Amino acid sequence: MAHEVFISYSQPDRDCAFEMVARLEAQGISCWIAPRDIAPSADWAAEIMDAISSARTMILIFSAHSNRSPQVRREVERAVHKELSILPFRIEGVLPSKSLEFFLSTQHWMDAFPPPREPHYARLSAYLLKTQAAAEPPHPPSTAATGGPGNHQFEAPELQHIERQLAGYIGPLAKHLVKAAVAQAAGVEDLVGRLARELDSESERREFTQRCQAIRPRTG
Repeated sequence: MAHEVFISYSQPDRDCAFEMVARLEAQGISCWIAPRDIAPSADWAAEIMDAISSARTMILIFSAHSNRSPQVRREVERAVHKELSILPFRIEGVLPSKSLEFFLSTQHWMDAFPPPREPHYARLSAYLLKTQAAAEPPHPPSTAATGGPGNHQFEAPELQHIERQLAGYIGPLAKHLVKAAVAQAAGVEDLVGRLARELDSESERREFTQRCQAIRPRTG
């Protein structure tokens, strides 16, 4: 299920995060927040990646805690990679660390201090409703409508090989990324190209592509 907003926060700011969600959802703005929206026994990382990919906007509850959180940094990196709009909702007068400054330096910030936060939640809701009404749909039309992948059947050995190569760069997330990309890819070359874009540097993308090409003679 697609959600309008993905809420990124550090655990010490949990009360603020869930308070925000209550205010936004009361205005009809669909939110995704962990752990509420993670199914029991689900793959946590996969669920978060799915939620970020399907959201229109990430709201980052920015504080000294989130500024130091590796999990928050990973979520912001993924959101930037997926070209989501990110809105830092700053609840403390702190500046972003170097690891976050690179990703947030061009983003619009919303200061939400000092308390009380109610007026800031109202301002946030109004902003989101306005942008929601003005924005284009967050995702392209279905692949069938745009001449997409059709019914290409991938061989299990080639998918396993591609997944192993990708895992060498990004770890366990590779399994989920391959599964998601298969649903959109028109063939092996297209699949490898989509996955290569998940890597940070041109050298890694080129190396990954070359390693994946090794399987093609065997799979026809």
